[in-house]
Order: sequence, then structure tokens, then C-alpha cells
Amino acid sequence: MARLRSVILPVLLCAVSLLLEGCFAQANPPDFDSARAFDLLRKQCDFGPRPPGTPAHEKCRDYLLAELSKYTASAELQNFEHVRSGKTYPMSNIIARFGKAGTPAILLCAHWDTRPTADQELEPADQRKPILGANDGASGVAVLLELARMFHEHPPAVPVTIVLFDGEDFGPKEGDMFLGAKFFASKLSEKSRYKYGILLDMVGDKDLEIYRESNSQGAAGFVVDKIWTAARKLGHASEFKDQVKYGISDDHIPLIQAGVPCADVIDFDYPYWHTLSDTVDKCSPKSLQTVGETIAKVVYSEKLD
Repeated sequence: MARLRSVILPVLLCAVSLLLEGCFAQANPPDFDSARAFDLLRKQCDFGPRPPGTPAHEKCRDYLLAELSKYTASAELQNFEHVRSGKTYPMSNIIARFGKAGTPAILLCAHWDTRPTADQELEPADQRKPILGANDGASGVAVLLELARMFHEHPPAVPVTIVLFDGEDFGPKEGDMFLGAKFFASKLSEKSRYKYGILLDMVGDKDLEIYRESNSQGAAGFVVDKIWTAARKLGHASEFKDQVKYGISDDHIPLIQAGVPCADVIDFDYPYWHTLSDTVDKCSPKSLQTVGETIAKVVYSEKLD
């Protein structure tokens, strides 16, 4: 009996420990693997430019869904269409849910499509070419994919929904942008309630400087405060500048309009924005680490209501 007790007791303690880990806020979140996140950024770029309506777009969609499906059985496509100039473009948001259904979740999002036109290039011929989108698209997605692994291995106390939006950068004008976020927001209901949202956009810049964004500050100031407080505690105050600098139209606006307080985490001082030079070499594992562990700190600090 003594030997049996010595075997059963550690097993029970381990089970209780895992149960408690998923019920209470965690002061020390699990480690964010920046090397793995950077490899995820690179793999997206290996498909080439990924605007809707291209084979690379389809291949990347399938890859991202497969990656998220490794970590949750609740990964799915939210398909929709967009018509421009008489042509129909199939698009897909990619949604992955972690934790207990029916409890208000934290919404983490980024866009996975890339700009079909490099409109910030100086040469007119270059302006018609698609961008690779290493930072503008792939960086935010890479952070969320690594966080998905962490949520699977170490469940946070609160449920989390990750959404990768399509059609954010379709354009060229704003009427043809933020398409996935608009569609997702239009399908929200009382059953799909969110405590708040965090949007990651262009977070891989080697020279990372993220300022508070004015629309986020006005509509989701408490979320912005959570993020900047976490960054300061982790020693990232030099990257997370504690002042408002820009007001940006982005995927967080449709969410805010739908009643989800959402903060945009974006480094808009990126010299390669919407150019052909938005390539992997302009990004940094360290920047992904800074943002990833900051968002992890926010999520794992939340308590179950």
C-alpha cells in the first residue's frame, strides 16, 4: 500500500497542478520562442506575395490552418467573397479557439494577406507589383502562431480566440480594405462575446518602436494600459513608447464599431511599408520576442471571471 500511495500521490499532484494552471492567472507565463516565431514568419514569405486570388494565397491559407490545427480542435475557416471590378475574390478568415466555450474570451488577431500593390514605391511600374509582406502581415501572424503553441501546452485561465484576417490590405482604397475584420464583426453575436481584443500589425521591424494608437486609446484605453503595463514590467519600455503618436485605420476599427474594445499594436514608423523592400531581412526575432512575450504577459495575467 505504501508503494501504491507513493505512485498515486505524485500523479494526483501533477493533475491538480495542471488543473490550477488553467484556472488562475499566472505570474510567470511560459517562454516565447522567438526563433520558432521567426521561422514561422519566414515560412509564410516562402510562399511569395499572398494577395487574394493567387495560388500563393491559397497555399498559405492551408498552411496556417494546418499550423493552428496542431494546437486546437477548434480551428476553422470563415469563408467569404469580395467583388471588385466585376471579379469575385474568395477570402478566408482563419479562426482558432482555446479554452472553455461560453465564457467571454480574449480576441487576438492579425492579418495574413499581403498587399497586391506596392503603392509606396517611387516608380510607377513597381507600384503595380505585389509586396512580400514580411512585416506587414507575416510578423503578426508569426507571433500568434507561437502563442497558439503556448496556449496549447500551458492553457491560460481565460479562453482565447485567435483570428487571422484576410483582405486587410487588398485595397488600393480603404473601401476595399479591412474586409475580413468587417465580415468577422458582422457575424458577432451575444454568444460570441469578447472581454477585449488585441490586434498585431507590423510588429517585426528590427528598429521596433510602438506608440499608443489614438483610436485604441479612445475606445479601448484599458486594453492599451494592460499592454503597456506588461511591456514595462518586462523591461520593454524602450520599444513600447508611452505616448500617442498616430491615429490609424486598421482591422481594430470594425471590431470597435461592433462593440469589442480592441487595441492596435503597430509600429507605423516602418520605412518599407507597402514597398517591395518589406522582406525577411528587415525583420528581427528580437522584435517578435518583445511583442510576443508582452502579449503573453497580458493574457496569462487575466483571471477567470
